[in-house]
Amino acid sequence: MGKLQSKFRKRSELYRASQEEKADNAFDSQVVQYEPAHHGSINTVANLSPDLCVSGGTDQAVVVYDWKQGRMCQSFQGHNREVTKVVCYPGSTWIFSASRDKTVLMWDLNQGDEHIQEFCGHELVVNGLAVSPDGRKLCTGSRDNWMCLWDIESAKCEQRHNISRNLVTHVCWVPASSSVVQTSEDKTIRVWDSRTWQVTNTFPAKQYIQTHCDVSPHGHYLVSSSNGFGGQGCEATLWDLRQPGCKVVEYRGHLQTTACCMFLPMTPGDTVRVATSSHDSSVKIWDQNTAVCLGTLALDGAGPLVSLAPSDSTNLLCASFNTGLHHIQLDQGLHQAQGSGAGSGDLDIKVVARF
Repeated sequence: MGKLQSKFRKRSELYRASQEEKADNAFDSQVVQYEPAHHGSINTVANLSPDLCVSGGTDQAVVVYDWKQGRMCQSFQGHNREVTKVVCYPGSTWIFSASRDKTVLMWDLNQGDEHIQEFCGHELVVNGLAVSPDGRKLCTGSRDNWMCLWDIESAKCEQRHNISRNLVTHVCWVPASSSVVQTSEDKTIRVWDSRTWQVTNTFPAKQYIQTHCDVSPHGHYLVSSSNGFGGQGCEATLWDLRQPGCKVVEYRGHLQTTACCMFLPMTPGDTVRVATSSHDSSVKIWDQNTAVCLGTLALDGAGPLVSLAPSDSTNLLCASFNTGLHHIQLDQGLHQAQGSGAGSGDLDIKVVARF
C-alpha cells in the first residue's frame, strides 16, 4: 500500500505542477486545480474523515481523496459497472459502494486494495445504501423493488421486502434509531422498522419522483428532494419525523431536478441550514426553518450536480457530471463573485478547489 500511495503522491505532484503552468483563464487562476479523482462523471461523494472523502462514478472506481492536501490516497477497483452510491461508517475506515453491477462491496482503507466483503442478491442497479448506527447492519435498496437488510460480518441477507413499483432512489438510517427512510421513483417516502422489516409510515405522495433524502442529526427532521423541469417540481421538502407526513416547509428555486439535499453541520448560535444541488448546475443554501435562500452558487458547465458531502459548517464537497469534485466554502457576508460560479444572497459561496 506504501508503494501505491507513493505513486499517487508523485502523480499528484506532477499534475499540480503542470496545472500551475497553465493559469490561462480566470477560473484556473482563482480555483486550485488538483489531480482529478475520476475519469468521467461522478455520481456520489461522502466523508470518511475530516480530511478524506470517498467518491464513485462512471469509471467504476471507488476513490479515497485527501481534499485538504489535494492528493489521491487510494483507488479501489472491483465493480464492473459504474458506482452509484458510497457511504462510510463514522469513526472507522469502512467504505461501502453500490453499483449498476447489482452488487455492494465493502472496503477497508487499512486492509489493502481488495474488497473485504461482497453483498449480492439484487436484480437491478443498487441506489440505496445505509449503515446502522451500531455498524452491524447494512440496508440496501434497488430499482428491483427490493429493500434488503444484511448482516455486515457474514454478508448474509437477513430480511427482504418487495413492494410493487418501489424503485428505490435513496436510503438513510435515522440516527440512534431502528428506523430507515427511503425515497422512490413512485414519488413516495417510506419509513421502515429495521427490527420487523416492515413499513411503519408512508408519507403523502409528491407530484414528482423523490430523488434523495437526509435526516437531521437529532433525528427529528427529514429533507427530501424532487425531480422536475422548468421549475416545476425541482423542490426540496422538510418533514417532521415526529409527526409522519407533516410537511414543514418547501425549498423552491431550482430550475431542474433537485438531485441531492443535505442538512449542514451547525455551530452554536448559527442559522440551521439545508444545502441542495441540482441538474441546473447550481448549489443553494437555505434557512432550514424559513425556507429563505441564503445563497446560490452557479457552476456553469459543470452539468448535473448530483451529490453533496458537508464536512463542517463552512466546507462542502460537491460531485458533478462534467467537472469533477468541487470544494466549496461558505462564509457569512455579501458575495463577491469568485471561482467558477456566480453567486447571490447573503452567504459568500465560492469554489476554492477542484479535483
